[in-house]
Amino acid sequence: MQSSHNIQQANVARASGLLKAISNKTRLSIVCLLAENEMSVGELLDVIPLSQSAMSQHLALLRRGKIVKTRRQAQSIIYSLSSSEAKTIVATVHKLFCDDEN
Repeated sequence: MQSSHNIQQANVARASGLLKAISNKTRLSIVCLLAENEMSVGELLDVIPLSQSAMSQHLALLRRGKIVKTRRQAQSIIYSLSSSEAKTIVATVHKLFCDDEN
């Protein structure tokens, strides 16, 4: 049986990993866009001016962190948020910084 300290440390590590992944402006932008709609790499590139290679690297990091997931649609890979924690954090950030009332 795990001690509560070990469980707490595991949760701290998960939270730290999520916050580290979205602390980058580009990755935060990607996660914010995906919170609204699932998107392909091409659709993300239409909004975020990056090379396809740079976008793929950011998306790979988010996938490794289990923040985004993919599905294939014809020849496109569609990205969406997979982490309920990321969805909650993005909703909170949006409310604090993006609502018209602020």
